[in-house]
Amino acid sequence: MRILQVIHGYPTRYNAGSEIYTQTISRELIRRGHEVEVFTREEAQFRSDYSVRQDMDPVEPSIRLHLVNMPRSREGYRHDEVDQVFEQVASSFRPDVIHIGHLNHLSTSLVQRAKDRDFPVVFTLHDFWLMCPRGQFMQYNVGGPVPWASCDGQDDRKCATQCYSRNFGGAQSDLPGDIQYWTDWVHRRMAHVREVAGCVDLFVAPSRTVRDKILNDFGISPERVVYLDYGFDTGRLAGRTRAPEHGFVFGYIGTHRPAKGIQTLLEAFPKVKGDVTLRIWGRSVADTTPSLKEQSQRLPEQAAGRVEWMGEYGTPTIVSDVFNRVDALVVPSIWLENSPLVIHEAQQARVPIITADLGGMAEYVHHGENGLLFKPRDPDALAAEMQRLADNPTLARRLGDRGYLYSADRNIPSVEEHVRELVLHYETAIRNRGYRAGVDRR
Repeated sequence: MRILQVIHGYPTRYNAGSEIYTQTISRELIRRGHEVEVFTREEAQFRSDYSVRQDMDPVEPSIRLHLVNMPRSREGYRHDEVDQVFEQVASSFRPDVIHIGHLNHLSTSLVQRAKDRDFPVVFTLHDFWLMCPRGQFMQYNVGGPVPWASCDGQDDRKCATQCYSRNFGGAQSDLPGDIQYWTDWVHRRMAHVREVAGCVDLFVAPSRTVRDKILNDFGISPERVVYLDYGFDTGRLAGRTRAPEHGFVFGYIGTHRPAKGIQTLLEAFPKVKGDVTLRIWGRSVADTTPSLKEQSQRLPEQAAGRVEWMGEYGTPTIVSDVFNRVDALVVPSIWLENSPLVIHEAQQARVPIITADLGGMAEYVHHGENGLLFKPRDPDALAAEMQRLADNPTLARRLGDRGYLYSADRNIPSVEEHVRELVLHYETAIRNRGYRAGVDRR
């Protein structure tokens, strides 16, 4: 089978969950004898917009990357120039199926181009971007009473006033016009995305949270949405050996973005008593990491000296880099999340997790069974759960040993079993499109 993967970034340029997932399944598909090419983006500031070049996966050179340059188009959602490049790639490769991971920073209308050429399309829902212009049902309201407030559902005018007000001119006299402009913009975007969703043959939901959201909010028919949790290279998650050291160590892994809730973790940490340490791993982000470090430096002296900024970690070496050096992992996100990779990885390594009672986090961590939950955004509630583990390392080990709750052996899905099932969904999409796989579509 020939599979064209479409993703808004590809490692090592971009290393968030959806990008790592696309790379992981692409490599496994190659190992299973399929052909894979990837349509993705880069941001080269001094090359022309929409220019394209080829590269290869650093480990599997048979995976060709088609990189379209998108350095100045962050707020757009459809680009004819990207669609044209995509159509050229698809026409040359002639995939049996197109698997979309994310279209942000690419072009939503390339799905329509795929349908026009009769290519079956499978779409993995890594977040809520189709249903929410910002992707996370979390508000960007400038001057609002609650920074990064949660959103209870998409509405065109609410999107304009709560998320796009940062684009307003600022003059009170211009406010009605600014609101109307962005309300219309969001309306057009949502109408277009609903059309795009109608061109998708099969949606894959890695959590029941995102599956239910698209069924309830977008009216997608149930037969077009399947639940399939992520698959992992479980071999790289084996062999955890906790390095001996004094005290209890909490860890955080992830990007330094407001949605990830590091600010809540830093507020909670000084409230935890005893010999405790907090280690924070993740790539620095220019507009947020300095302010988070400043927040940690403002903590009471005893707590500030026990916050360690560890920098990036290696995905293939996450056990030795991270899990061997922590007693528990904290996932304090303030948005719904979907099916966090880091929760799965920690469960496979038998590291206990404290996470927010919200979305896909609460779906995969059950309170008192394989981890602990706390009230989202509440530093006191988080500190109380951290204190429970710091006071009772035996409880921490017991919770960690419970692992993943949705399998008999408590192990997370392997990439091998995940891709076997994914290929069956590819075949279903091909059959539903009504043609034989492998036909020349030029």
